[in-house]
Amino acid sequence: MSRTLLVVVSICMVAMIAGCATDKASKAETTKVQPAAAAKTEPAAEPKPTVQYVDTPTGRWMVHDESRPAPPIITPGAGCGERPSDATMLFDGTQASMANWTDTKKEPSKWVVGDGYMESVKGAGYIQTKQEFGSCQLHVEFATPSKVQGTSQGRGNSGVFLHGQYEIQVLDSYDNKTYPDGQCAALYGRAVPLVNVCRKPGEWQSYDIVYHRPLFDKDGKVTRKATFTVFQNGVLVQDHVVLEGGTGWINAHTITDYKPHGDKGPIQLQDHGNPVRYRNIWVRELKD
Repeated sequence: MSRTLLVVVSICMVAMIAGCATDKASKAETTKVQPAAAAKTEPAAEPKPTVQYVDTPTGRWMVHDESRPAPPIITPGAGCGERPSDATMLFDGTQASMANWTDTKKEPSKWVVGDGYMESVKGAGYIQTKQEFGSCQLHVEFATPSKVQGTSQGRGNSGVFLHGQYEIQVLDSYDNKTYPDGQCAALYGRAVPLVNVCRKPGEWQSYDIVYHRPLFDKDGKVTRKATFTVFQNGVLVQDHVVLEGGTGWINAHTITDYKPHGDKGPIQLQDHGNPVRYRNIWVRELKD
């Protein structure tokens, strides 16, 4: 009897020891540190379009605000400017002078040459000079279509770009309401012209532009902003205006800021889908 009891006790003890070992192993297994799941990278949310405002002597206005007071209308004198001896002629009305220009891909432009002028072709894209310029004096003559079609920004729309960046708007603004910072002679989205001195549709007009380029430091920060003085048809319309940022269109009431660029860039003329004509384009380089 005692021997039997001893055997039973021994078996129970072995079973208990085995059970404890199994339980410890199970607990150890459950307490092992599991590898952390890879963190999911969520795509950055696109910034929502904003509305920009400008403070002016006439009040606070949205960019491209049609309620903003338009400049007074005056009548220009007759005549346009001839090239001075130290200027570079960029377009003299001949097919040969189109060799000074390319499209933005540096291929021959599809703009057409007529009787002493070049004309934008819908879908042909911008045309730009092969030679690049920084600060300069630029003379440009232009004519919006004599046949009036469209309204506001859809009527005789084009533009003159300095440095391939900064636009002086070309538009048929003769009896044509639009937002004042987008009318003819505006620094697009930035500065309203002092007066509206536009000629009738189809008549030749002129810009004389004095442009001083912006300067950037090594980190791309603006250390000196660009300035513009513009005469339209011999009348001062932009008086040494400090350009507070870019002139590129983002949305109805937002435009671009400055973006760092080189010391020089092309002079560009815009294809905006309207057959606007240009002639007698010359430039004088200026020191900074």
